[in-house]
Amino acid sequence: MALTRRTLLTLSGGLAATTALAACGSNTGRTPAPSTAPGTPVASADPSAGRPELAQWYHKYGEDGVEQAVKKWAAEYPGADVSVNWVLADYEKTLSAALLTPTAPDVFEYANGPTLDMIKAGQVEDLTDTLGGARDDFTPSVLERVTYQDKVYAIPQTVDMQLLYYRKDLFDAKGLTAPKTLAELTHAANTVADGSIGGFFAGNDGGVGVLGLLLMWAAGVEEMNEARTQAAFNTSALYDALSGYKELFDSPGMVKSASADWSDASPFINGETAMQWGGMWDLPKVIEAHGDAFDVLPFPAIGGSGRQVVPFGAFSACVSSKSANVTAAKNFVKWLWIDSEDKQVEFSNAFGTHIPAKPKLFPQATKVADGPGASAAQFVTDHGRSNALHWTPASSEAYSTAVSNVIKSGADAAAEFGSAAEKVTAELQRVAG
Repeated sequence: MALTRRTLLTLSGGLAATTALAACGSNTGRTPAPSTAPGTPVASADPSAGRPELAQWYHKYGEDGVEQAVKKWAAEYPGADVSVNWVLADYEKTLSAALLTPTAPDVFEYANGPTLDMIKAGQVEDLTDTLGGARDDFTPSVLERVTYQDKVYAIPQTVDMQLLYYRKDLFDAKGLTAPKTLAELTHAANTVADGSIGGFFAGNDGGVGVLGLLLMWAAGVEEMNEARTQAAFNTSALYDALSGYKELFDSPGMVKSASADWSDASPFINGETAMQWGGMWDLPKVIEAHGDAFDVLPFPAIGGSGRQVVPFGAFSACVSSKSANVTAAKNFVKWLWIDSEDKQVEFSNAFGTHIPAKPKLFPQATKVADGPGASAAQFVTDHGRSNALHWTPASSEAYSTAVSNVIKSGADAAAEFGSAAEKVTAELQRVAG
């Protein structure tokens, strides 16, 4: 799967390998060929020149205007000559190959910051000092995701997230309140469904593909222990959470077939369902369709130790350790993603619907300054989660298989998650080596 901002969110909340998140308008596809291929020389320093030369890479954004904006900003930077490479296809593969060679870009973006492998291989620079006193400006959970052993390895650019849309008017008509627990959500879904509209929709697979990690987090369970040496999810709280979700999955209020999948709000917009798990990227379309008759919520808590939760993702700026101009590259990242708050607001606001990485900028981003957008932005601050840096593709595969077997096939939760926990623990020990 090509890593786009929408798949970034898809993977983050569900069963896939790495955190992935959110959307960028209706056009999130990529053209067949990359504009930059492995082995293509990037700008390097000219010792005789007065200004360093930097190469900056971006993945293909779906929203119109992003490429023009980032190239304009690069041209405005007074400290270096910055060339922007807009990699159209296979961004993560192209970048991974380049990072192994002298052709690595000086500055590049990556979903939720660099991978653990990139950090441990020494491919990216520590940006802790670059961030400096601005650390407290960023949403703590977003900054935590780019932090390893108390060192910050990327600067978040903008944030995307998933959330629950629900029809306030239909809830009011049935005497229902906004659900804060899974039991309340199940009751509401079955109460509001009346043959003309469904209750809850989270994808044409019944939500198994997008809600896997959310069920863990909402139950108050963690992927792994604090030392990152053992799986921590094989608990009765998770079994109970999966049992509760299976009750919803098998209920008449669950919508399992709709006109689009969860990442497109059309089922909610078209009146096919009273609640839909979806992305904030569709918020303007939902507002246009339903006005004040809807609102947004985090995923509800499950069980006595549960908590409300939303998944987020943030493409973040990294500096390559192979850069011939590491200091200049760090200074550029600081200028653009730490100091230039006008550009950060524009990046979050003008090209789709996104959340600034700094809460103090929320009021300046008009789509999240008030109403449901403001609620969504606050959800990230209060309830935001992203899967752990140590959560590898192999761990994700083991966990996702267990979730699917329990919910779809009714398999024994203790057996399934016991097996998954053994595989995850082995994977944690492998990456620790």
